Amino acid sequence: MAYGGLANVARTRAALAERQDRFADVVRAISDLERDISQAVSRPVRGNHGESLPALLGSADRIELTRLGFANPRAEARSNLQRVGYRLVDHVLQRERWPVLDRAPRSTPHERARIDEVETWRLRYLGTDGAWRETWPPREPPAQAARDIDPDARLPRAIEIRMTFADLGELRRVIELPSSIPARAAGAARVPDADDDNAGTAPPPTLPLPPGSSR
Repeated sequence: MAYGGLANVARTRAALAERQDRFADVVRAISDLERDISQAVSRPVRGNHGESLPALLGSADRIELTRLGFANPRAEARSNLQRVGYRLVDHVLQRERWPVLDRAPRSTPHERARIDEVETWRLRYLGTDGAWRETWPPREPPAQAARDIDPDARLPRAIEIRMTFADLGELRRVIELPSSIPARAAGAARVPDADDDNAGTAPPPTLPLPPGSSR
C-alpha cells in the first residue's frame, strides 16, 4: 500500500512537471512572437527576384515583417533591422529569419520550430479605419489621412492572434503596433529645389542701429 501511494505521488508530480514545462514553452514562444510584432518598422524589402515586398505582409495563416532589435554585439557592418516570419507547418508554428533584408536570388530563411501541437492559427489585421481584415496590406485604396505614406510601408494598428492547442485550448492575443512613418512628416518645410527661383536667398534680418547713426 505504501509503495502504491508513493508511485501515485511520483506519477502526479511527473505529470505536473511536464505540464508546467509545456506551459512555459508556450509562454516563451508567444512572448517572442509578441516582441517580433511589436517591434515592426515601416521598412519594405526586396524579394528574391527584385520585387518589392511590403514592410508587413500578412494573410490569415502567415505573417512576414521587418523588425527592430537585431542585436549586434560585435559591432559588425550590418543593419540592426531583421526580416522575420511565422507560419504553421504540420501543427508546428515555425519562425523564419532571413540573413539579409534585401534578398539575393538564393536567399533562404533559417527556420526554427517554436510551438508544437497547434491545431489552428489565425491572424487578423486592424486598419486605421477601424476595420479588421484577413490580409495586409489592404487591397482597397488608402484613406485620405494615409495617402502621404508609402503603401508598402503602411503598418496595421494592431494584429489579432488566435491559436488553438490540443492540450491548452484557445489563446487570443491582440498586439498593438507602432505608427507608420510618413513619407514626409506633416507640416515639414519643403527643401527648395536647385531650379527654384531665389532658392535659399531669403533677405537677411534687419538689425536695429544705435542712436544717431545712419544706414
